[in-house]
Amino acid sequence: MNSNSITILPIEGIPEVNHGDNLGKLLLSAVSIKNLSLELGDIIVVTQKIVSKSEGRVVNLSDVQPSVLACEIANEHSRDPRHIEVVLRESKRIVRMEGGLIISETRHGFTCANAGVDSSNSSLADSVCLLPVNSDLSASLIREHIQKATGLDVAVIISDTFGRPWREGAVNVAIGLSGISAQRDYRDNVDPIGYRLRTTSIAIVDELASAAELVMNKLDGVPAAVIRGYAYPKDNKGIKSLIRPHEKDLFG
Repeated sequence: MNSNSITILPIEGIPEVNHGDNLGKLLLSAVSIKNLSLELGDIIVVTQKIVSKSEGRVVNLSDVQPSVLACEIANEHSRDPRHIEVVLRESKRIVRMEGGLIISETRHGFTCANAGVDSSNSSLADSVCLLPVNSDLSASLIREHIQKATGLDVAVIISDTFGRPWREGAVNVAIGLSGISAQRDYRDNVDPIGYRLRTTSIAIVDELASAAELVMNKLDGVPAAVIRGYAYPKDNKGIKSLIRPHEKDLFG
């Protein structure tokens, strides 16, 4: 493998995740069963859904009493008022509503559809899955378990699927991380023709999350992957460095 090559390996065989499960332990067990082995500098990408399930972030809709506002929105757009109510509760700010779709800012600072509340793959009928309360902490706990068990310094990214303004199709992005910088900063570097870069900073954790999805696939039941061979910058600043401040947001 040359210095410009990376390898992406699916972590298959992870069982159905339940509240209280230790994800670090489950990941290492699946790696062992598949005769894989982690290496120093590996990046482990884990989907938000299994993190939320392990942390009990699944809501049974039968326990939700919708508000008047939730009922009004649901009636107008033929939606489940209980689902709408959960979205409203998870939202810090409503950015826009159109055709029953709510674009909102979560308490994490993410701007996304329905505050990240998802009814797919929640494992329980008539239930929805919420984002982790603290995705960076979730990544750190997985990383700490793996480091203690293996002695290896690895990075962990929690990924989720987001839509994008002005482009069709969704991509996986990072919503939590540990042991890796969110961005690679090229400012003040000189390009091949001698131009000094002034603003270029690449969101590498989003690129890595998207790359990992290529081997996980949405319907294949593979909720994690290992990315190997990428020399990433390290810090523990977490995902907040990718969240654009409101004063710099021209559109939201």
